[in-house]
Amino acid sequence: MTSYDAVVLAGGSARRLGGIDKPGLVVGAASLLEHVLAALVGAERTIVVGPARATSRPVLWTREEPAGGGPVAALAAGLVLVTADRVALLAADLPFLDAATVQTLVDTGGQGAMLVDDTGRDQVLTGAWSSSALRAAMPEIVDGARLRDVFDQLDVRRIRSSPTPGRPAPWTDCDTDEDLRRARALG
Repeated sequence: MTSYDAVVLAGGSARRLGGIDKPGLVVGAASLLEHVLAALVGAERTIVVGPARATSRPVLWTREEPAGGGPVAALAAGLVLVTADRVALLAADLPFLDAATVQTLVDTGGQGAMLVDDTGRDQVLTGAWSSSALRAAMPEIVDGARLRDVFDQLDVRRIRSSPTPGRPAPWTDCDTDEDLRRARALG
């Protein structure tokens, strides 16, 4: 098993959910953020980019500059604290992510790997990367930059993962009220 650090992006504006505190939303018995943290049991260090809050396990907190500057700015802030050769990059709204999926992504190696959902769509915030390759691909101006532009510079291995029977897919996120209702019904 390859060692890794993790960067969890937890500072978005949740516009499609009316601007609420999305990482704090509860699915099952835990917040969305806690579900993601539970999947990171193998991480050497876990960095959460967003407003600090109480968590069940120790994490390092940081904020993007400027706050609300988008996912590339958040990634840049998290990368400053990464010390491992590999880094898992994850959204904070993945209630069905599991440790085995994260480890598979990390162990894939190369410059990077990300999940591809059952429709063939890249899940850009469910991946693992070479820390040095990711740093080299970062733009000089991160405010408002697009993650896809960063990843387009890298040799990305796309992992088509079939959901475990009877369990929702690990890339299932909660971007809308309907997504949240569905996750709560499944969780």
